[in-house]
Amino acid sequence: MELAVSVPSLLRDCTGGKSHFTLEADTLDHAMKRLLADYPLLNHHIFDEAGKLRQHVLIYYNEDNIEWLEHRQIPLQVGDKLMVLQAVSGG
Repeated sequence: MELAVSVPSLLRDCTGGKSHFTLEADTLDHAMKRLLADYPLLNHHIFDEAGKLRQHVLIYYNEDNIEWLEHRQIPLQVGDKLMVLQAVSGG
């Protein structure tokens, strides 16, 4: 199944300049693994040294934050989207 992926412009240097692209995967878990395999530079920006999602990074699968999901073995459907968001704070 083809999954539409978007990343913020701040991370385009990790994806060869692309902010929108597709991945072939059959589950959300598989898509996450493919994302990091295809674009290994993203790993440092998305996950901390303990493998946890960084505090200022949100990843949405369609309308759901992946941190709220019970598991990631969700079969992908036509039209599904994965969005990586990076919160920017400051004052």
